[in-house]
Amino acid sequence: MKVLLFGATGMVGAGVLLECLDDHRVESVLSIGRSPTGLVHPKLREVLRSDFFRFDDLRVQFAECDACFFCLGVTSVGLDEAVYTRLTYDLTLAAAQVLVAANRNATFCYVSGLGTDSTERGRRMWARIKGRTENALLALGFKAAYMFRPGYIQPMRGVRSKTGWYQALYSVMAPAYPLLHGLFPSQTTTTVNLGRAMLRVVIGESPQRILHSREINALAESLASR
Repeated sequence: MKVLLFGATGMVGAGVLLECLDDHRVESVLSIGRSPTGLVHPKLREVLRSDFFRFDDLRVQFAECDACFFCLGVTSVGLDEAVYTRLTYDLTLAAAQVLVAANRNATFCYVSGLGTDSTERGRRMWARIKGRTENALLALGFKAAYMFRPGYIQPMRGVRSKTGWYQALYSVMAPAYPLLHGLFPSQTTTTVNLGRAMLRVVIGESPQRILHSREINALAESLASR
């Protein structure tokens, strides 16, 4: 398969990229980002750009992709609803609309978050906007679209968060993660499992379109057994 990846320099996207590069079923990865990943691999091609609201110039490349793994995201802390909407809903749909117009047979995987509000009417601003984004993606007409709602994500394989205090937390939690996962299996996952679960839903469809940590982990295990 040919994969289109957004956000490969972030913690989640970096983890997904490593799983894609290691999987023999992935023929190529086209990474769209603002800065280079720093990786060199025969499967990987990077397109660097500053404008993430217009992608018509990449329509031909998008048409060749079998799947899109959209791992871009920003925190809502310090942002008002209009700004967060533009950086979450508008930005995501800008890419998705060009992709579906170029290739309706693609599978779209979107990294959302635990607590996302599908009703779009809840009190938490970020959850409403994430829910609106999910609903729009599910309605676009892709061959399949999956909304990933992980809770706590433990970075693996040397992947690091670019936010200092986040990374400090992950470093402290790394030895205790097996215990944490044992206590909260439905709310915890890893960057490895998230990447493998995305590959799994492209290789073989899941009946569920909204996937939480428990489903993500199960899909990752089923990929490993194939």
